[in-house]
This record gives sequence, structure tokens and C-alpha cells, in this order.
Amino acid sequence: MEAVTSTHVYAGLTRARSSGRGHVLRLLLVLFALTAFFATATPARAATAEPPTQAAYLADRLRENPVYVTDQLPRAVPRSTAADFTRLARRTGVPTYVLVLPGETVRDGKALLGAVHDRLGRDGLYVLVDDHSVTDATAYGVRAPADDAWTAQLYELPYDAGPLLSFERFTEVVALSPEKASARAEAARAAYEDDEPEAMYIGPSDRRNQSFLTGILLTGVPLSILLLAAYGRRVRRRYAGSVRKADRAARRMPPALPVAAVVASAALAAVAVALTATAVFGQTASSGTKPPTPAEMSARAERVAAGLRKDPVYTDPESPRVLDARALDRLHQRIDAFRRSDGGGPVYVALVPQTSESESAGDAELFAAAVHTKVGTDGVYVVADPADGTIDAVSHGLRLDGDRLLFDLPDDITLGDSRADESDDHLLGERLDALMTFLDRTPRTDRSVEGPSPAPAPSPAEDNALPPLFATDFWPGLMVGAFAALLLFAVSAGVTALVLRRRRPATEPFARLPFTAPTEPSASWLRRTAYAELSALAREFTEHGEQPLARDRLDAALLLLDGDPGRARRPGTDPATLVTVIALARAGRAALTGQDTDLCCGVNPLHGAGVRLSHVRVSATGRRLLPVCELCRDTAIADPLGIPPRLLRLPAPSGGGRLPYYDATDGPLTAVPRGIARVVERVRETAGVY
Repeated sequence: MEAVTSTHVYAGLTRARSSGRGHVLRLLLVLFALTAFFATATPARAATAEPPTQAAYLADRLRENPVYVTDQLPRAVPRSTAADFTRLARRTGVPTYVLVLPGETVRDGKALLGAVHDRLGRDGLYVLVDDHSVTDATAYGVRAPADDAWTAQLYELPYDAGPLLSFERFTEVVALSPEKASARAEAARAAYEDDEPEAMYIGPSDRRNQSFLTGILLTGVPLSILLLAAYGRRVRRRYAGSVRKADRAARRMPPALPVAAVVASAALAAVAVALTATAVFGQTASSGTKPPTPAEMSARAERVAAGLRKDPVYTDPESPRVLDARALDRLHQRIDAFRRSDGGGPVYVALVPQTSESESAGDAELFAAAVHTKVGTDGVYVVADPADGTIDAVSHGLRLDGDRLLFDLPDDITLGDSRADESDDHLLGERLDALMTFLDRTPRTDRSVEGPSPAPAPSPAEDNALPPLFATDFWPGLMVGAFAALLLFAVSAGVTALVLRRRRPATEPFARLPFTAPTEPSASWLRRTAYAELSALAREFTEHGEQPLARDRLDAALLLLDGDPGRARRPGTDPATLVTVIALARAGRAALTGQDTDLCCGVNPLHGAGVRLSHVRVSATGRRLLPVCELCRDTAIADPLGIPPRLLRLPAPSGGGRLPYYDATDGPLTAVPRGIARVVERVRETAGVY
């Protein structure tokens, strides 16, 4: 019994040992398999070192050269300007370290300069410059008026001076003594409060304004010369013909210029305007930036492409870190999984800021296309901006639905949400992980699809070049100039006609009374003038015999006064009646001289004969068809709103204020707009004489 038991026990122990060894072997095999899997799955990550911090990278660059110019601003600060920055830095008299970086990559300039100084371990003047000017400066272990120099360059220079000129002014003040630098800063601040510095350069909108003004002057000045000269010749002929021969010597007028001389003057004026505009508006560029070379324009894309050949995730070393080690590992795992998936492929992620002064002018798709060309491998190219947090993805040569990737990518991925806006890293790790999930779910196509071909960015020369002076708004300016010349001609003609009318000598032998026509005549003036005009008509009618029209008008005027001319001088006579007497008397005297016209100025009957019927503005909103004299006709053409103030206004019947003559009475005076003959008929109807 014991032997049997011993045998069974030995057999059990033997099986147990065999089973234990089997478990150990299987465990070892699993461990070896897992080790081999991870070794083949992520060989690149095992060999890739963690990217340096922003301060560490910049300190290494300053260790190589005390002036570092980024390759991300070729349109504003080409890397070739490093020699100019170095030359200016030597003027300070102290060790000077200069960093030229995009403003979008710097969160706190003072803190960055301090971190770079700690990494570099060298005392000196540390200066930070962006694509516009000097933004920060700090002195470590040396005496340099950094703050005063920064203040002076800020207030002394216009906003468009540029980074190089700003740094030059900065070094100029740093080289001064502390007292002089402080005084310079205070003076600059005080001057800026009163008057900001004028811009050094103009932009495209300013050039369009210059072109518009040039066009106006180029047609307005010569055309004004031609029109005014022609009008002057016409006025001279008419004025000279109206002067009596006995007065011509006293009223001698200057001789008119020959037509050829007028045309030559206009042509010379046009040439002078063109030459002057070319000299005064001679700017050809909107900034003082040196044009970058092709190598400078492609330097950033080549740098990023070289990094992506080693690691599918490239972090810009000039920018703050936005992905920690855990987020980077997670992103690499997702990229590896997508590369091995059906219809997937390589994914390249570039964490690089996109600025308007970069080679792609801030166009992420254009930058992705340039990097794809440099890398030479098809795949999904992702551009994540660590400055503003935007994400753009473009597929080149993979079997992915490119339209969905371009147009259906959620805004939470491309732009982020409120949480991303409030976070320093814009939650890029979380959003890039969501992007990889979106790529996994993107439908595959039967064949590879080429990525979009974005329009090329404008060349730096075109970006800074101004339009030609004789282009853009120059052509509309030509038309406006012609209109302005016509308007000037109309106003000048109206003013000249007014002056000549007042100075014109009388040509009629009977014109011995002064011809006046006030807009708001007084009662005494009306009584005095009515009596004088009626007496003159009676006297001249007696001297020159019968004239039917003069007889009718004299009779009508006397009917208004009940046949007694002396009544015109008596107080109490209706002002409308006196105006009618004056108009009839003047029309009768005109009939005696053979210059009769049935029309009388409907704006003011005291103006005398009318020359034409015209729709004129009698109020701000109303028009009437009235006969107008020459002066009122010219005023209606040149300044329609000038007619209402010229209307004859008589005292209101109820007293207080004045009304237009056709509203102040219902007597014969209201018939003036229909002619003198109608006034005579109304007088007869009123008096009952037929």
C-alpha cells in the first residue's frame, strides 16, 4: 500500500514539474513576442530625443552667433539682414544678443529673455525683435539704458519704420549716457502726445488716392484753361460791343490771347501736372524691407521637411512647447496605427506657426504643399499652429476622400472651442488625437487622390510694390476732373455775368435812372421808385411819340393809381400795386427803345425783362415754371438753391414777416409769370376798363 502511494506521489510531482516548466516557457515566449512587437512597432520613437525647449534652442543659437534671425519672416526680415543687425549691435558698447522672432511665438518677452540668459550663462544686453520693431530689451550684468532706448524708438519712429530701423534707433540711444538716454525718452514721449510721427511709407489705398487726385488735375486744369479762355473771349466781344464808342477809351479791355497760345498753355499745364505728380508721388514700395532670396523663401519648408523625414511629428523649436511627452507618444501611436490600416498611409504633423510674413503668407495649405514637395512622400500633411491653435489637414496621394477632409472637418478640431481658447497649449494634443480618429473614419476611395493645388502666395516684390501712379483710380479721376472743370466754368460764368451786369453802361438814351432791384424793398423805396419810373415813362413817351405797347403799359400803370401819378408817393399805397407800377413802367420804357419783350422776370419783377421760361426751385421742395432774367437763369443753372433767396418778398398783408410776391397779393402782380400783356389785361379787368 505504501509502495503504491509513493509511486502515485512521484508521478504527481513529475507531472506538476512538467506543467510548471510549460507555463514558464509559454510566459517567456509571450514576453519575447511583446518585446519584438514593440521593438518593430516604434523604432523611431526609441531613437528620437525629446525636442529642446524654446529657451534652450535659442540659447544654443546665440552661443553660435550673438544675432539670430528666424527663417519664418522672410517677407519682413530676411535672414540676410543678420549682418546689418550684427553691425548695429556693435554700436552699443556692451555684449549684445539679438533674437529676431515672430511675435506670435513669444508669450512673454521679458520672461523669454531671462530664460535664454540663464541657459546661455553670459551677461550682456538681450534684445527681442519681431517683424515690426524692438519689442523687449533687458540688460543682465551690464550698464545699458535698455528701457529708455526702447521708449525712444517706440515714440520717435512711425509704426511702419520696420525692425531694422527700429533696432538702429535703439542702439543709438543705448550708446548714450544714462542721463542723455533718459532725457531722450522723455522728450520722445512728450512729442508723441502732441503729434504722432508721420508714416514713412504709403499703402495701396494711399496710392489709389494719389492716382485719383492726379487724374482730376490732369483733366481739370487744362480743360478749365480752355473753357475759361473761350468764355473770356466771348464776354469780351459782348461787353465791348455794348460799350458806347465815347466810353471805349476809358473802358479799354486787355487783348484776348490767341487761340494757339491758349491751347499751348493747356498742354503745358497737363505736362506740368504729370511731371509734378510723378515727382511728388514717386514712392514705389510700401515698406523698406529688402527683397528675400529664393533660398530664404524656402528655408523654413526645408527645415520642417528635414525634421519630418526623421520623425513624423515636427515641433517648431522657436515656439513654446504645446505637446508634452505623453501627448507626443500618443500621437505617434495613432500615426503608426493609421499607417498600417487599410487605405491609410503616412501622416506628417508640423507644429509650426503660420504668419503673414512667412513664405506662404500665412496659408497653411500652401505651406503643407511646399513641405510635401520637400519631403517627397505622399501622405496626410497636418499643419498645427502653436500660436493660434488652428489645425489644417491635406491629403496628398492617399486613398482618402479629400473633399471630406477639406470641408467636413469639424470646427472643434480645426479651430477649437472655448476651452481651447483659454488654454496655453490650445488643447492641441487632444484635438490632434480627435483628428486621427476622424482620419480613421474617413471613407477610402478606389485609387489615390492628389491633394489640392493652392494658388501661389504673392511674391515679396509684388507684396511690397505699389500700383503704378497712372493706373487704378487714375481713370475715374480723369472723369471727375472733367466734371470739376465744367462746374468751375459754370460758377465762374455766373459770377462774371453778375459783375458785368452791375458794371455794364447804359446803351439806351433814356436810361437815366439807376436800375436797382432789392429782394426785400422797403415801402419808402417802392413809393420813390414807382413815382420816378412812372414819371420817366411819361416824359419819354411824350418826347418820342406814340408807341402802342408803351401806351398800353403807361395807361395800365395810371389805372392802378386812379390816374394820379402823385398817389405813388403817398403812404398807405399797397406794396404789390407799387411793384406792378414799376414793372409796367420799366416794360414801357423798354418798348420805347425797341428792346421790348413780353416776359418779365418771375423771380423778381424788379429785375426787368425775362429771357426764357424755366422750371426753377422756389422753395426747398417746390418748383415753378417762371420767366427768368439772364442773372436768374445763370443762377438756376449754377446754383439751383440760390433762386429762393432771390425771390421778391413783400410785407405780409396781416403785418409781420414777408411773403413771395405771388402769395402776398391776389391782384394784377400775380399775372407777371404769364407776361406783361397779361398784367395789362388784369389791370383793366380790375379797373373795369375794356
